[in-house]
Amino acid sequence: MELKVLNTGGSETGEVVSLADSVFATEVSEHAMYLDVKSIMANRRQGTHSVKNRSEVRGGGKKPYRQKGTGHARQGSTRSPLMVGGGSIFGPEPRDYSLKVNKKVKRLARRSALTNKAQEGGIVVVEDFVFDQIKTKQMAEILKNLGLESKKTLMLMPEHSETVVKSGRNIPKLNVVVADNASTYDILDSQTVLMQKAALKKIEETLG
Repeated sequence: MELKVLNTGGSETGEVVSLADSVFATEVSEHAMYLDVKSIMANRRQGTHSVKNRSEVRGGGKKPYRQKGTGHARQGSTRSPLMVGGGSIFGPEPRDYSLKVNKKVKRLARRSALTNKAQEGGIVVVEDFVFDQIKTKQMAEILKNLGLESKKTLMLMPEHSETVVKSGRNIPKLNVVVADNASTYDILDSQTVLMQKAALKKIEETLG
């Protein structure tokens, strides 16, 4: 597949790049994408949820009322789960939700996501650019020129640039990531993948 390279003004530069078939035209594995996204979402969970059971709730040393003759069910402690203010039964405990996915599966998932995006026409290649200073307005202008201001966009850079990242972080529908750090979730969660020309080469070296 070949794509025309655009400049930051939204015009064609006259240059054409070829997308590597090994990355952008592979057999799509939905199961690999499912496993990778599932692990990414699971690994974000803190797992710190907790409730107190009857042994952890304060109080309850004295028997609340006598055993017989009250007309109520017998109770030995006010901290029983059956009593108001008592402990919880089978409540959540702190746990580790993290899931492991093999490197080969993760690579397959990312290639599948990029192939899927390429088939949908959701990949745009733009010439390399950096900013001299942090300017959200400048980044917004580039997106507008490319017709992406209303689309959820993942922008891939060849390497980290503080000015570019900070210029884009206040734009709600834009996610700026270094090319080889983009996850399967990042790709699938976007409508358009905007790649700088050098970032395209880097992601092909990483996943090809």
